Amino acid sequence: MKPVCLVIGAGAGIGGNVANRFAREGYHAVLCRRSDTGGLDRIVKEIDDTGGSASGHVLNIVEPDSLEGLVANVEAEVGPIEVAVYNLGAQIGTKALADTSYKAFEVGWKLGTFGLFRLASAVFPAMVSRGKGTLLVTSATAAMRGNAGQHSHTAAMGGRRMLCQSLNAEFSSQGIHVAHVIIDGAVDSPDTLGKMLGRQKFEALRKRQGMQHDGLILPAEVANTYYHLATQHRSAWTHEVDLRAHSDRPWWNH
Repeated sequence: MKPVCLVIGAGAGIGGNVANRFAREGYHAVLCRRSDTGGLDRIVKEIDDTGGSASGHVLNIVEPDSLEGLVANVEAEVGPIEVAVYNLGAQIGTKALADTSYKAFEVGWKLGTFGLFRLASAVFPAMVSRGKGTLLVTSATAAMRGNAGQHSHTAAMGGRRMLCQSLNAEFSSQGIHVAHVIIDGAVDSPDTLGKMLGRQKFEALRKRQGMQHDGLILPAEVANTYYHLATQHRSAWTHEVDLRAHSDRPWWNH
């Protein structure tokens, strides 16, 4: 059986490109997303058509036991999960405190922090028994700095960052590499930024700032960084890295 790269949150942006990158290196990519079966099938077909190996699953991580059942099935039927990627966003939009309901705040926490905790709980026992494994966690500027109207998102991402540090403290000596990846800028992705802005505004932004300007973070280049993180020697592991386009100011200078 091939080693598996499990991607939770596999859209056409970072998640799909990471799956494709690992598939090119001989992994079987297991792609999971909450909806859009057609989009999921397209990414799987792209990987298959270029000689890779992939499968897709529609997965609502909020549902009890959904993630745990998937991990158990992949380990038993597909192959050992050597790399797990947690790429779920937790953005509920900019909302004043009075407009942020308890339910909305809780959803942000479930996607941002609790889901990562569940993934680690599900994949780490087998990784520990094998003495190796990698967990790559996509994060955001909100993990580093709070902004007005971002109560849910900041709490979720800040918790995500601290959870990564806690997991590292417990499991790095057992061969598990956890890397927290801060995406500090806009990603050239139709599944996230494109849907948020709408097609017309997204394309205008790409022409003004992306494309030949390299002012938007390119998902395929992010995927190269993820593969690099997964192949680092344990004497020099990176535990946190922040990525941004060359023309953007870093989060600490805003």
